[in-house]
Amino acid sequence: MTFNQETYTLVGMLGDPEKRKSRDPERTRDRLLKAGYREVYRSGFQSASIDTILAAANVTKGALYYHFESKEALGHAIIDEVVATFLRNNWLLPLQRSEDKDSIDTLIDIVQAIRARPRDLKGGCPLANLAQEMSQLDEQFRKRLEAMFQAWQEGVAMALRRGQSQGTVRRDLVPDETASFLIAMVEGYLVLAKNTQDVKVWNVGIGNIVGWLQSLRAPRQSRKSGRRMSKKPVVRQRRRIRVRRKR
Repeated sequence: MTFNQETYTLVGMLGDPEKRKSRDPERTRDRLLKAGYREVYRSGFQSASIDTILAAANVTKGALYYHFESKEALGHAIIDEVVATFLRNNWLLPLQRSEDKDSIDTLIDIVQAIRARPRDLKGGCPLANLAQEMSQLDEQFRKRLEAMFQAWQEGVAMALRRGQSQGTVRRDLVPDETASFLIAMVEGYLVLAKNTQDVKVWNVGIGNIVGWLQSLRAPRQSRKSGRRMSKKPVVRQRRRIRVRRKR
Protein backbone atom coordinates (compact mmCIF):
# COMPACT_ATOMS: atom_id res chain seq x y z
CA MET A 1 0.00 0.00 0.00
CA THR A 2 1.64 3.23 -1.16
CA PHE A 3 0.41 6.75 -1.13
CA ASN A 4 2.10 9.53 -3.05
CA GLN A 5 2.30 13.08 -1.77
CA GLU A 6 0.04 14.34 -4.54
CA THR A 7 -2.91 12.42 -3.14
CA TYR A 8 -3.73 15.01 -0.53
CA THR A 9 -2.63 18.28 -2.13
CA LEU A 10 -4.66 21.31 -1.15
CA VAL A 11 -6.02 21.82 -4.63
CA GLY A 12 -6.58 25.53 -5.07
CA MET A 13 -7.67 25.91 -1.47
CA LEU A 14 -4.84 28.04 -0.14
CA GLY A 15 -4.84 30.31 -3.15
CA ASP A 16 -8.55 31.14 -3.04
CA PRO A 17 -9.24 34.31 -0.97
CA GLU A 18 -12.90 33.42 -0.54
CA LYS A 19 -12.05 30.03 0.90
CA ARG A 20 -9.42 31.55 3.17
CA LYS A 21 -12.10 33.82 4.60
CA SER A 22 -14.42 30.92 5.18
CA ARG A 23 -15.13 30.09 8.78
CA ASP A 24 -16.62 26.71 7.97
CA PRO A 25 -15.40 24.47 10.84
CA GLU A 26 -15.51 21.31 8.73
CA ARG A 27 -13.43 22.89 5.98
CA THR A 28 -10.90 24.17 8.52
CA ARG A 29 -10.62 20.73 10.09
CA ASP A 30 -10.21 19.15 6.68
CA ARG A 31 -7.40 21.54 5.79
CA LEU A 32 -5.64 20.73 9.05
CA LEU A 33 -5.92 16.99 8.40
CA LYS A 34 -4.55 17.29 4.89
CA ALA A 35 -1.71 19.59 5.88
CA GLY A 36 -0.96 17.42 8.90
CA TYR A 37 -0.82 14.28 6.78
CA ARG A 38 1.58 15.85 4.30
CA GLU A 39 3.89 17.05 7.04
CA VAL A 40 3.84 13.73 8.93
CA TYR A 41 4.37 11.79 5.70
CA ARG A 42 7.34 13.97 4.82
CA SER A 43 9.00 14.35 8.24
CA GLY A 44 7.60 11.64 10.49
CA PHE A 45 5.25 12.33 13.38
CA GLN A 46 7.81 13.29 16.01
CA SER A 47 9.61 15.71 13.69
CA ALA A 48 6.43 17.13 12.19
CA SER A 49 6.26 20.88 12.75
CA ILE A 50 3.03 22.40 14.03
CA ASP A 51 4.06 25.75 12.55
CA THR A 52 4.49 24.14 9.13
CA ILE A 53 1.07 22.52 9.39
CA LEU A 54 -0.55 25.83 10.41
CA ALA A 55 1.11 27.68 7.56
CA ALA A 56 0.09 25.05 5.01
CA ALA A 57 -3.51 25.00 6.26
CA ASN A 58 -3.55 28.80 6.66
CA VAL A 59 -5.13 28.62 10.10
CA THR A 60 -4.20 29.84 13.57
CA LYS A 61 -2.92 27.76 16.44
CA GLY A 62 -6.21 28.44 18.20
CA ALA A 63 -8.07 26.84 15.31
CA LEU A 64 -5.83 23.79 15.50
CA TYR A 65 -6.48 23.25 19.20
CA TYR A 66 -10.17 23.91 18.74
CA HIS A 67 -10.41 20.82 16.54
CA PHE A 68 -7.58 18.74 18.05
CA GLU A 69 -6.65 18.98 21.70
CA SER A 70 -3.03 18.05 21.02
CA LYS A 71 -0.55 17.13 18.33
CA GLU A 72 -1.15 13.49 19.27
CA ALA A 73 -4.89 13.90 18.72
CA LEU A 74 -4.17 15.27 15.25
CA GLY A 75 -1.93 12.27 14.58
CA HIS A 76 -4.65 9.87 15.69
CA ALA A 77 -7.13 11.56 13.36
CA ILE A 78 -4.67 11.35 10.46
CA ILE A 79 -4.54 7.57 10.95
CA ASP A 80 -8.30 7.15 11.41
CA GLU A 81 -9.44 9.46 8.62
CA VAL A 82 -6.65 9.79 6.06
CA VAL A 83 -4.47 6.68 6.11
CA ALA A 84 -7.52 4.48 6.68
CA THR A 85 -9.11 5.97 3.56
CA PHE A 86 -6.15 4.86 1.46
CA LEU A 87 -6.39 1.32 2.82
CA ARG A 88 -10.12 1.21 2.16
CA ASN A 89 -9.89 2.59 -1.38
CA ASN A 90 -6.82 0.66 -2.51
CA TRP A 91 -7.50 -2.74 -0.92
CA LEU A 92 -10.73 -3.28 0.96
CA LEU A 93 -13.24 -1.84 -1.51
CA PRO A 94 -11.69 -3.54 -4.57
CA LEU A 95 -11.80 -6.86 -2.70
CA GLN A 96 -15.42 -6.33 -1.66
CA ARG A 97 -16.49 -5.31 -5.15
CA SER A 98 -14.97 -8.38 -6.76
CA GLU A 99 -17.08 -11.06 -5.08
CA ASP A 100 -18.03 -12.54 -8.44
CA LYS A 101 -14.46 -12.51 -9.76
CA ASP A 102 -11.45 -14.76 -9.30
CA SER A 103 -9.85 -13.86 -5.95
CA ILE A 104 -6.29 -14.42 -7.15
CA ASP A 105 -6.83 -12.26 -10.24
CA THR A 106 -8.21 -9.50 -8.02
CA LEU A 107 -5.23 -9.61 -5.65
CA ILE A 108 -2.81 -9.55 -8.57
CA ASP A 109 -4.59 -6.53 -10.05
CA ILE A 110 -4.39 -4.70 -6.71
CA VAL A 111 -0.67 -5.41 -6.29
CA GLN A 112 0.15 -4.40 -9.86
CA ALA A 113 -1.78 -1.15 -9.41
CA ILE A 114 0.47 -0.01 -6.55
CA ARG A 115 2.37 3.00 -7.80
CA ALA A 116 6.06 3.14 -7.02
CA ARG A 117 7.55 6.03 -8.97
CA PRO A 118 10.74 7.63 -7.63
CA ARG A 119 8.78 10.35 -5.83
CA ASP A 120 6.48 7.71 -4.30
CA LEU A 121 9.43 5.70 -2.99
CA LYS A 122 10.87 8.73 -1.23
CA GLY A 123 8.12 8.71 1.39
CA GLY A 124 7.34 5.01 1.51
CA CYS A 125 4.17 3.59 3.01
CA PRO A 126 2.68 5.87 5.71
CA LEU A 127 1.15 2.93 7.54
CA ALA A 128 4.51 1.17 7.83
CA ASN A 129 6.29 4.45 8.58
CA LEU A 130 4.04 5.24 11.52
CA ALA A 131 4.11 1.66 12.80
CA GLN A 132 7.90 1.66 12.85
CA GLU A 133 8.12 5.10 14.45
CA MET A 134 5.27 5.21 16.95
CA SER A 135 4.21 1.72 18.01
CA GLN A 136 6.63 1.63 20.94
CA LEU A 137 6.10 5.25 21.89
CA ASP A 138 2.34 5.74 21.99
CA GLU A 139 -0.19 3.05 22.83
CA GLN A 140 -3.03 4.87 21.07
CA PHE A 141 -0.98 5.00 17.88
CA ARG A 142 -0.14 1.31 18.23
CA LYS A 143 -3.75 0.25 18.72
CA ARG A 144 -4.97 2.27 15.76
CA LEU A 145 -2.25 0.93 13.48
CA GLU A 146 -2.85 -2.62 14.69
CA ALA A 147 -6.55 -2.25 13.84
CA MET A 148 -5.64 -1.13 10.34
CA PHE A 149 -3.31 -4.06 9.75
CA GLN A 150 -6.00 -6.41 11.08
CA ALA A 151 -8.61 -4.92 8.74
CA TRP A 152 -6.19 -5.31 5.84
CA GLN A 153 -5.45 -8.91 6.76
CA GLU A 154 -9.11 -9.80 7.22
CA GLY A 155 -10.03 -8.23 3.87
CA VAL A 156 -7.48 -10.38 2.05
CA ALA A 157 -8.36 -13.48 4.10
CA MET A 158 -12.05 -13.11 3.24
CA ALA A 159 -11.18 -12.97 -0.45
CA LEU A 160 -9.09 -16.13 -0.10
CA ARG A 161 -11.85 -17.94 1.78
CA ARG A 162 -14.27 -16.95 -0.94
CA GLY A 163 -11.87 -18.34 -3.52
CA GLN A 164 -11.62 -21.60 -1.61
CA SER A 165 -15.41 -21.95 -1.55
CA GLN A 166 -15.49 -21.27 -5.31
CA GLY A 167 -12.75 -23.81 -5.95
CA THR A 168 -10.22 -21.30 -7.31
CA VAL A 169 -7.90 -21.11 -4.29
CA ARG A 170 -5.99 -24.04 -2.80
CA ARG A 171 -7.83 -25.60 0.12
CA ASP A 172 -4.64 -26.43 2.01
CA LEU A 173 -4.02 -22.72 2.68
CA VAL A 174 -4.85 -21.02 5.97
CA PRO A 175 -6.42 -17.73 4.76
CA ASP A 176 -5.40 -15.59 7.75
CA GLU A 177 -1.78 -16.74 7.64
CA THR A 178 -1.60 -16.40 3.85
CA ALA A 179 -3.05 -12.89 4.04
CA SER A 180 -0.50 -11.93 6.69
CA PHE A 181 2.33 -13.21 4.50
CA LEU A 182 1.07 -11.20 1.52
CA ILE A 183 1.00 -8.00 3.59
CA ALA A 184 4.50 -8.72 4.89
CA MET A 185 5.80 -9.16 1.33
CA VAL A 186 4.17 -5.97 0.08
CA GLU A 187 5.42 -3.87 2.98
CA GLY A 188 8.84 -5.53 2.93
CA TYR A 189 9.47 -4.77 -0.71
CA LEU A 190 8.24 -1.20 -0.23
CA VAL A 191 10.74 -0.74 2.60
CA LEU A 192 13.54 -2.16 0.45
CA ALA A 193 12.58 0.09 -2.46
CA LYS A 194 12.42 3.12 -0.16
CA ASN A 195 15.85 2.31 1.24
CA THR A 196 17.46 1.92 -2.19
CA GLN A 197 15.32 4.63 -3.82
CA ASP A 198 15.23 2.33 -6.81
CA VAL A 199 11.99 1.58 -8.67
CA LYS A 200 13.59 -1.59 -10.05
CA VAL A 201 13.58 -3.11 -6.57
CA TRP A 202 9.82 -2.67 -6.34
CA ASN A 203 9.28 -3.98 -9.87
CA VAL A 204 11.20 -7.13 -8.96
CA GLY A 205 9.09 -7.36 -5.83
CA ILE A 206 5.87 -7.11 -7.84
CA GLY A 207 7.05 -9.95 -10.07
CA ASN A 208 7.85 -12.16 -7.10
CA ILE A 209 4.57 -11.37 -5.33
CA VAL A 210 2.54 -12.06 -8.47
CA GLY A 211 4.36 -15.35 -9.00
CA TRP A 212 3.62 -16.36 -5.42
CA LEU A 213 -0.05 -15.41 -5.79
CA GLN A 214 -0.25 -17.56 -8.92
CA SER A 215 0.94 -20.50 -6.84
CA LEU A 216 -2.13 -20.14 -4.61
CA ARG A 217 -4.50 -21.21 -7.37
CA ALA A 218 -6.33 -24.48 -6.90
CA PRO A 219 -5.50 -27.31 -9.32
CA ARG A 220 -8.16 -28.15 -11.89
CA GLN A 221 -10.84 -30.10 -10.13
CA SER A 222 -14.03 -31.91 -10.93
CA ARG A 223 -16.98 -29.77 -9.96
CA LYS A 224 -18.82 -32.85 -8.75
CA SER A 225 -16.20 -34.70 -6.76
CA GLY A 226 -13.69 -31.94 -6.06
CA ARG A 227 -10.87 -34.34 -6.94
CA ARG A 228 -8.26 -34.23 -9.67
CA MET A 229 -9.32 -35.97 -12.80
CA SER A 230 -6.94 -38.14 -14.79
CA LYS A 231 -7.81 -39.21 -18.31
CA LYS A 232 -5.37 -42.13 -18.50
CA PRO A 233 -7.10 -44.47 -16.04
CA VAL A 234 -10.38 -43.90 -17.86
CA VAL A 235 -8.81 -44.83 -21.20
CA ARG A 236 -7.28 -47.96 -19.72
CA GLN A 237 -10.59 -48.96 -18.23
CA ARG A 238 -12.35 -48.58 -21.56
CA ARG A 239 -9.71 -50.71 -23.28
CA ARG A 240 -10.17 -53.49 -20.77
CA ILE A 241 -13.90 -53.45 -21.32
CA ARG A 242 -13.44 -53.69 -25.07
CA VAL A 243 -11.07 -56.64 -24.67
CA ARG A 244 -13.55 -58.46 -22.50
CA ARG A 245 -16.29 -57.92 -25.04
CA LYS A 246 -14.16 -59.43 -27.84
CA ARG A 247 -13.58 -62.50 -25.78
